[in-house]
Amino acid sequence: MRQDDSEGTALLTDSSVATLKRRKPSYRNSSTLHRFNGFALYEVVLGVMIFAVGVLALGRAVENCLNASILNTEEERVRQILSNRMAEIQAAPGFPDTAKEFKINTGYGMVKLIQKSAPADLIEPGNIQLSGIYLATLSAQWTQGGVTQSKQISFYVYRAR
Repeated sequence: MRQDDSEGTALLTDSSVATLKRRKPSYRNSSTLHRFNGFALYEVVLGVMIFAVGVLALGRAVENCLNASILNTEEERVRQILSNRMAEIQAAPGFPDTAKEFKINTGYGMVKLIQKSAPADLIEPGNIQLSGIYLATLSAQWTQGGVTQSKQISFYVYRAR
């Protein structure tokens, strides 16, 4: 062992070691102690309230998403009904009916499908009237949340005479 090391440790005295020790915090009085405990309780209550508001907002957002999904599904069914009827009219061999009405149960309620058709009366340049072309209009009406909704499509059907 070196002689310098033993001399360095001898320089440390009890008073210098005592200053390096951590002192315990001193409380002024008991009311200060109660105030700090109460402050922690308020923090917990505030945190729980913020969490509860967040959960309620999240629940409302999920409810809105579910409602939007239901509305989208319902409108998709109505579009499919219109598309299917349009394909039936185009594939039928004769002239389309001038007026026809259907009631279709979609699982979300009744849909009233109204079909109307009339000659298109289209004229080419040179005043030549095109015959055999009909303008067909399909309208779907249904009730959604107590409010009447409707969708409509119009298309041409050609039948040679």
